[in-house]
Amino acid sequence: MMILPEPLDKLMQAFGKLPGLGRRSAQRAVLHLLTDKSAMEIFCQLLQEAQEKIEVCACCGNISSQNPCHICADEKRQLKSICVIEGVADLWAMEKAQAFEGRYFILGGVMNMMAGVTAEKLNIPKLVEQVKQNNIEEVILALSASVDGQATAQYIAESLEGVDVNVTTLAKGIPMGADVDYMDEGTLSLALRGRQKF
Repeated sequence: MMILPEPLDKLMQAFGKLPGLGRRSAQRAVLHLLTDKSAMEIFCQLLQEAQEKIEVCACCGNISSQNPCHICADEKRQLKSICVIEGVADLWAMEKAQAFEGRYFILGGVMNMMAGVTAEKLNIPKLVEQVKQNNIEEVILALSASVDGQATAQYIAESLEGVDVNVTTLAKGIPMGADVDYMDEGTLSLALRGRQKF
């Protein structure tokens, strides 16, 4: 059995906890950094710089080097609609699609009572307050199609009852370029229920 030095073992364990990195990938990344001292220096400097300069936008929850973030500060953005998403990666995907010109609200996940993730931890009361204060006309719920995602969407919709706002959700169904016979029953069912005039 190989015994690793404690600092090396701790570093590999820390890397292994990052999304998308397992034990093997973490080991390769750490060994690369340890054998290439200049890469290690640059990596450490960039981590330090990110820690010092990146902050969370007080308006939407995006990460940015300015507060409010560049999206919330952009006067060209449409002010009457908010797209509610789970995380920053979702915001990046939406922006890459260049299909939405409004503002965002990042929940930071979805409700999960078993894990102790409540509406308050996701800032849902703050979202409701923003909708009321800014006279938002449409709240787009762009949450995952998971059970927790849909429960969170339902909770938000119920929280906005009595507020003069149109609550919508993203269409769900068959992705572009996919064959019907490869779709699961849940996806086909959603696609049929969400069908539109051709």
